[in-house]
Amino acid sequence: MAVLRIDASILGPNSASSELADLVEKELTEAKPGTEFVRRHLGTSPLPSDAWATAVGAGYTPADQRSEAQTSAVALAAELADELRNADAAILALPFYNYGVSQHVKAWFDLAMAGGENGEKYLDGKPVVVLTTRGGAYGPGTPRDGWDHNTDYLRRVVGDIWGADLILIEREFTLVGVNPALDQFTETANLMRKTAHEAAAAAGRTLADKA
Repeated sequence: MAVLRIDASILGPNSASSELADLVEKELTEAKPGTEFVRRHLGTSPLPSDAWATAVGAGYTPADQRSEAQTSAVALAAELADELRNADAAILALPFYNYGVSQHVKAWFDLAMAGGENGEKYLDGKPVVVLTTRGGAYGPGTPRDGWDHNTDYLRRVVGDIWGADLILIEREFTLVGVNPALDQFTETANLMRKTAHEAAAAAGRTLADKA
């Protein structure tokens, strides 16, 4: 079994999204000890910010006339697309930053799409766990209801375009305990953390069953 794991946090060992992904991986590997992982950490090893535009431009240039940068960008896009195609399952830890998908995650999505056919279902029918975390709260009734432009995007691309059998796990209020202005929400945040951790562990077992 081959699993693609993508992390994207910029918070290193303090990452809430990677913590959830670790729980998924733990349950999965306990159920299937021989599982192999292909890993990318977009937060610590970001993709070149200009690679997508370069790869797209190369599509309008005959292969024998492409620059070294174009050839490299096309190869990187193909590599990312192949990682998705070759995975039996995936764990994608993609936190919410600045109200949307972070620039390094968007670069990954764009380059992967450039590496295949338009609308190609890289993950067609494969079990995929997407874990997304938010520092504050953005649900109905909150002051910033409607400000989350990340989660629906992840659903559209991973589930609808790439065709994954999607399990989406969300955790909010990760900045409680970090930002004193949020201390009043400690009990709520602790419950959200517990619920998300339980969901992540269950998702790991589901991956083991489905993949």
